[in-house]
Amino acid sequence: MAILQVSVIAIITLLGILSSTSQSLRFELQSGHTKCISEDIKSNSMTVGKYSIVNPHEGQPLPESHKLTARVTSSYGNSYHYADHVGSGQFAFTAAEAGDYMVCFWAADHKPEVTLTVDFDWKTGVAAKDWTNVAKKGSIDLMELELKKMHDTVISIQEEMYYLREREEEMQELNRATSSRMGWFSFLSLLICLSVAGLQVWHLKTFFQKKKLI
Repeated sequence: MAILQVSVIAIITLLGILSSTSQSLRFELQSGHTKCISEDIKSNSMTVGKYSIVNPHEGQPLPESHKLTARVTSSYGNSYHYADHVGSGQFAFTAAEAGDYMVCFWAADHKPEVTLTVDFDWKTGVAAKDWTNVAKKGSIDLMELELKKMHDTVISIQEEMYYLREREEEMQELNRATSSRMGWFSFLSLLICLSVAGLQVWHLKTFFQKKKLI
């Protein structure tokens, strides 16, 4: 049983890497500047994120200068999260449309300039699911929980494959349309060149005939 559990966990880890995205990073943000992070998310995929400013003086309140504004938007311009002048925050939503989603952080301008250190964690897909609550609500044991993770991960991979296949078909259709247009453009260019050459020959022949050179 122990060997089986280890195998299940190993498979889940591998599938999780392929099927979901998790970004956990720390970056610096100067006052008066903006930093944006984007992620390609497919439709109906859940995503969660949380961010917080590292307190430069541990044990004391966060300085007023160490606040930021955060906004999450889709590639279509829809806003999914907005927080102004905060030290930390979090967001969670299900993507209504596929595309690039962007999280932008902006720090208010200060004199003298201050540097904010921000911890940011962003998860999408299966990684965004709270498996601890699933286990508590369902009262299931470890093996059942791991199997449920595997099931959801496989479903996520299948949806990702369908999504990539649709994108591939769209790209192939675009390539065919572009090739067809380029073919017509080449044909029209050749036709115009031959027409211009014919007109030049006719003009020169007419000119020489009027001058009685031929």
